[in-house]
Amino acid sequence: MIGAATVRLTRVGLEAFDYPLQVHHWAFLVVFLLFMLISEGYRGFQKSFAPRVASRARELQLDPRALPALLAPLFCMGFIYATRSRMLRSYGLAGMIVIFVLIVRRLPQPWHALVDLGVAAGLLWGVLAVIAFTYRVFGGPVDTESGD
Repeated sequence: MIGAATVRLTRVGLEAFDYPLQVHHWAFLVVFLLFMLISEGYRGFQKSFAPRVASRARELQLDPRALPALLAPLFCMGFIYATRSRMLRSYGLAGMIVIFVLIVRRLPQPWHALVDLGVAAGLLWGVLAVIAFTYRVFGGPVDTESGD
């Protein structure tokens, strides 16, 4: 899901370069890219979301109950079968994301595209973080030649 959103936002974001960007557009892009890489990519994904998703995926592998397995993405993201606090934070964050998407859609170009580039950069970091943590939690490559 995150990968598809990253591709979609990157496509929209690249439309920014169809417009004659001025200095203030470039300044905004640089500052917003850095902000999104630090806040969304590093702090949001690498430090919080990715380790939790990988850990809950491992938990599901070790204790594969039917309903959580059927709803694995929701389980791994903390929307179901989590503490009340975790579920409130997960649903609250999802709600905030929906509100931000609705606001950004109303921005004129090239601002909309510039924001999407920043978000796509943060999401790309997030995809890589989820892959890295999942790889780490599941123990890396499987040795198929040892017979184990």
